[in-house]
Amino acid sequence: MTQRPARRSASRLRRGAALALLPLAVACGGGEADDADRKRAAPASTAVTAAPEAGVVAPAKVEVIAGLTGCTAEIRIDADELREGVCRTELGEYRITTFPEERFKVTWLDSAAVYGGKYLVGTRWVVSAKPELLAGFRSRLGGTVRELRGTGAATAP
Repeated sequence: MTQRPARRSASRLRRGAALALLPLAVACGGGEADDADRKRAAPASTAVTAAPEAGVVAPAKVEVIAGLTGCTAEIRIDADELREGVCRTELGEYRITTFPEERFKVTWLDSAAVYGGKYLVGTRWVVSAKPELLAGFRSRLGGTVRELRGTGAATAP
């Protein structure tokens, strides 16, 4: 009887640690922001728009999002909290992360904010790519381009 609570606690600890460390592995460079920029960061809206080209409504699987961006993703992480695939195309390399629940995405974004950068964010998914790729992906996938700075997030114009 004492093993079950210990197993659940250890499992929760591993999941929490995995979510906290993921942005280290997947963050795309977002440039150097000074301390003043980080202090001014404000939370962004989470509005998601439909993508006319997609013909589907997110949340979607990594493979579906990858197909809409013109690649076949190599799955790097397949965990209870998220799935991540990496795409390598002539346009560049980018990562697609999907989440089974919105709360996991929020936790991931909070952790990624430390590294800054721009991300395309949809319902239970995030695309991490060079900023110049995100606008093209947005027309296909929908979502919102968000710039993460310091401990907060702001919607990019």
